Amino acid sequence: MNIAVFPGTFDPTTLGHFDIIQRSSKLFDKLIVGVADSPNKKPLFDLNKRVELMKGCTEKLDNVEVLGFSGMFSDFILENKANVLVRGIRTVADYDYEMQLTGMYRIAMPQIEIVMMPTNGNLAFISSTLVREIITHGGDISHFVPHNVAKAIQEQIYTK
Repeated sequence: MNIAVFPGTFDPTTLGHFDIIQRSSKLFDKLIVGVADSPNKKPLFDLNKRVELMKGCTEKLDNVEVLGFSGMFSDFILENKANVLVRGIRTVADYDYEMQLTGMYRIAMPQIEIVMMPTNGNLAFISSTLVREIITHGGDISHFVPHNVAKAIQEQIYTK
């Protein structure tokens, strides 16, 4: 059984993230979306809320499980008996960064296969950083994030 993990902070989840999740779910028996705590990043939502939002995004994907985690990613992937790590690639800069991480992952988790999946071209410009910037200025993010995420941001961020 091939169990893959797609990790990230998902702050917020974008349509690019969802694209990778949707396509990856077709390739593996099970896909675990690992939502990282990442308190140093000062996320818009706490871990529980980001997990809840991701579950809402993926509820129609039968072989996708969403789990929050903190601590070492290598521990998380081993605890969940995964044998594949999925990483999304938007740009050449992403590829360079992911290649650096791949070297570290290969040492820490030599039994894990790493799959780098490019985001669909029409979504490659979307990043959580840019979405957060739009939020900061009160802009419309509905074209960049799943509906449930846009609604949660509208309710929690814009109504303050």
